[in-house]
Amino acid sequence: MDLVLIPEKFHGHFYESDCYLLLSTRKAGKSAYYDIHYWIGSMSTLDEQGAAAVYAIQLDEFLGSSPVQYREVQHHESSIFCGYFKQGIIYKSGGVSSGMNHVETNTYNIQRLLHVKGKRKVTGTEVEMSWNSFDTGSVFLLDLGKTILQWNGPESNKQERLKGMMLAKDIRDRERGGRTEIGVIEGDAEANSPSLMEMMVSVLGERPSKLPSGTPDEITDQEQMSKLTLYHVSDANGTMNITEIATSPLTQDMLSHDDCYILDQGGMSLFVWKGKTANKAERQAAMTRALEFIKMKGYPLTIKVEAISDGGESALFKQLFKSWTVREQTAGLGRTHTVGRVADVTQEKFDAAKMHVMPDVAAQERLVDDGSGQKQVWRIENLEMVEVEPEMHGYFYGGDCYLILYSYDAGLFCWQGRHASQDEVTACAYQAVTLDQQYGGQPVQVRVSMGKEPRHFMAIFRGKMVIFEVGGTSRKSAPEPEPPVRLFQICGSHPTNSKAIEVPALVASLNSNDVFLLKSQNDVYLWYGKGSSGDERAMAKEVASFIGRGLSEEIMAEGQEPNEFWEILGGKGPYASDRRSSFLAVTLDHQPRLFECSNKTGQFIATEVTQFTQDDLREDDVMLLDTWDQVFLWIGNEANDVERKESATTCQEYLRTHPGSRDPDTPVIMVKQGFEPPTFTGWFMAWDTTKWSVGWICIV
Repeated sequence: MDLVLIPEKFHGHFYESDCYLLLSTRKAGKSAYYDIHYWIGSMSTLDEQGAAAVYAIQLDEFLGSSPVQYREVQHHESSIFCGYFKQGIIYKSGGVSSGMNHVETNTYNIQRLLHVKGKRKVTGTEVEMSWNSFDTGSVFLLDLGKTILQWNGPESNKQERLKGMMLAKDIRDRERGGRTEIGVIEGDAEANSPSLMEMMVSVLGERPSKLPSGTPDEITDQEQMSKLTLYHVSDANGTMNITEIATSPLTQDMLSHDDCYILDQGGMSLFVWKGKTANKAERQAAMTRALEFIKMKGYPLTIKVEAISDGGESALFKQLFKSWTVREQTAGLGRTHTVGRVADVTQEKFDAAKMHVMPDVAAQERLVDDGSGQKQVWRIENLEMVEVEPEMHGYFYGGDCYLILYSYDAGLFCWQGRHASQDEVTACAYQAVTLDQQYGGQPVQVRVSMGKEPRHFMAIFRGKMVIFEVGGTSRKSAPEPEPPVRLFQICGSHPTNSKAIEVPALVASLNSNDVFLLKSQNDVYLWYGKGSSGDERAMAKEVASFIGRGLSEEIMAEGQEPNEFWEILGGKGPYASDRRSSFLAVTLDHQPRLFECSNKTGQFIATEVTQFTQDDLREDDVMLLDTWDQVFLWIGNEANDVERKESATTCQEYLRTHPGSRDPDTPVIMVKQGFEPPTFTGWFMAWDTTKWSVGWICIV
């Protein structure tokens, strides 16, 4: 059995009696990344399946054992595999062994019926040329060579109809050289297309008066997918031994470079991880061991299997772990994950103007602009909105909730204090909706939990943002007494990323790596830890003038503190003084992921869209874009009312059931179609700004 290269014009066409090997190559800078998929047709022989697996192993070795391997089974392909064929996949009867071959371009002597199914994973399957193959929930293509008739079932969805047309055009252009006519028949208005119906009847016979309903698309059980079990795999004595290591949440240090592992995702997909120093026999037999595991567990043979090499993990695999560190990988503005050495890094001035001409920069930096736009701030008081005086902008008390309307080209944030009452949290969300409606539904809404402020939120306050943990209030009515002593930890090195966070006024709160501000009733002390940077110290001086408001300031370096400093903190004592290891500056390698969210069946369903582009954002959908440290909810103009109202719940459900044990306070940013900020559009290649965008507003 030999490998035969498939012409590009037939990519996406698969014979059911054959097996295929697909190599995907991605380039990033000077590096190349590979994915190997071997596809098994439902009618292929065991010999063909075995040969495909062997060729996959050989190709893997030829490419240095770095590729990720996927086992794909007809009708059960992975989202990644389907993402290669945006126009859809066509299943054809027969195969090479039965004498069937790919049709030649410009050949018109053909008659076939294709059943088009799926909203995201679109497939076209050759079925019997008969009305018995039809149902009301699908789209069918009757291919007659010189003419392709598209019949849209009355219950088919908008995307299936669109994908059916894309598939018909793809056949016309790639197989017929563009010389085929396409006609469309609406199943609930066949009388409007008499000539086309006459053509269908001449081929298929008289149409039955009633056709069966369609079968629903496969539903992924999100709860089941969140159940993770890690197994150690060994064949030291010649037989496979499997030992359960852990269940979710999983951490990266559970994987040893010397061994191989199987990660079972709720019996719905398997990952085989091959340690870089595991013996060669174990590495080569990884996929075989996975198939043996499937049989041992009694799982269906259609289960998705992904084989991964140590150091070449896919984004899908890494997101199943609570954190994932990539050594020597650069992130952000040149930070590298290293152990035992610290390099001098030259920091370049942040240029906010790039956000508009380079939305990818906006997305990476989580900044819509430089924060210099206009802002209005309200506090929730007695469940109503009370405007906060401009001189108090930037002060946030842990017992309160705030609404911040930020306008650049037009933008809304909802800040929730950790100690705010449930009534205030609810009222804050309600008032956000009211404010959103006042601005015609344009604002981008961002839910911000205390201590989890996104970078753009901090940029709005230009480095003068202070979070008060306990005591005090910005309310004029019923003021709470101000504590006599407050201690703040200053975080950040630039006006776009700085804030002061109150910590317990105790010596134990100090840390040699940071800058702290101690405020008494008469004085303000700035304490520079030995490990703090010059930029951090400069920002701390800005914050000191904002917090002190006229109090005398005293600056001191660690080790040169006056006695009164220690007395205010209750006396000297131990605190964290070790230099913060660069190992803690973890680079989390999480690629952005796009999901279509739906509750049309009565339960939460998130379907991943791979290789995503702007065209994957559908007007009748709610989409979820996960960039790990923040989550975007994109609301299409035609999304139904239930999905709109429950979109926030949808996002919380997504975070709750995520196998990577996500932080439930991850910032959630609500984006409406036509008002996408660059922090959102930057994650999409070649975003068309004229397609919907009409300006944007942000509500916090």
